[in-house]
Amino acid sequence: MPTGYSFDNHAAEADAQLATLEAFLDPLTGARLRPLMRAGATCWEAGAGGGSVARLMARAIGPEGRVVASDIDPSHLTAADNLTVVRHDARTEPAPAGGPYDLIHARLLLLHLPERRKVLAEMVSALAPGGWLVVEEFDCTAPLRVLTAPTDDAAKLFQQVMEAILGVLHDRGADLAWAQNVHTEMALAGLTDVDTVTHSQSWTGGSSGAALHDLNSRTLEPRLLAAGISLEQLRAFRQLSRDPAFASLSYQFVSTRGRKAL
Repeated sequence: MPTGYSFDNHAAEADAQLATLEAFLDPLTGARLRPLMRAGATCWEAGAGGGSVARLMARAIGPEGRVVASDIDPSHLTAADNLTVVRHDARTEPAPAGGPYDLIHARLLLLHLPERRKVLAEMVSALAPGGWLVVEEFDCTAPLRVLTAPTDDAAKLFQQVMEAILGVLHDRGADLAWAQNVHTEMALAGLTDVDTVTHSQSWTGGSSGAALHDLNSRTLEPRLLAAGISLEQLRAFRQLSRDPAFASLSYQFVSTRGRKAL
């Protein structure tokens, strides 16, 4: 089976998926990145997706700085005066030209790539002395806790479909525990001042966070059906994601950063 990123950026749900993730994660990412950015810096946003973090970087570093936004499918990215867009496969290609970089950021990228340690090493090599690497992932090791549900059967259905979704990601080469290992891997790579913060919150049916479950189930529908989830179950799961009587905890978002020695 092919390995790598499981969500098709050309799928009908892709724009909504990216927008939903940005709405949830950008405030958290911004709080981690802003203290590290300075006017005139050179930055690399790896696996840039919809480009929201690359644009945040471009605004923060000003016209004298430069951001390289890379993605294996850059169709959702738009270049600007200080923002360059490149097609780039982090699994097989060296860091994009333009380094060394004062700041490198990758969000929800490495956990999907079997070559994640090789890619992390490439990022560390591409850092300028004193530069920062920030890697942010979902920790998918534990089932999402159901906080409220209209029925016990609804809660069990949610857990069953979520288990199947994580199974699909695992079968495609994702490391569901990678978020727990990033801090150690950065330290082993020689980075200093390594620190990690985590965040989780409730997602109520009808919220943008809960909508991500619906969108993911649609993008992965053929694989979920092949895994034994019925179309009827998927429809009930999607209805549950819109039901205000339902709530679950989000995935735990883990943000780790480390600095290259001067």
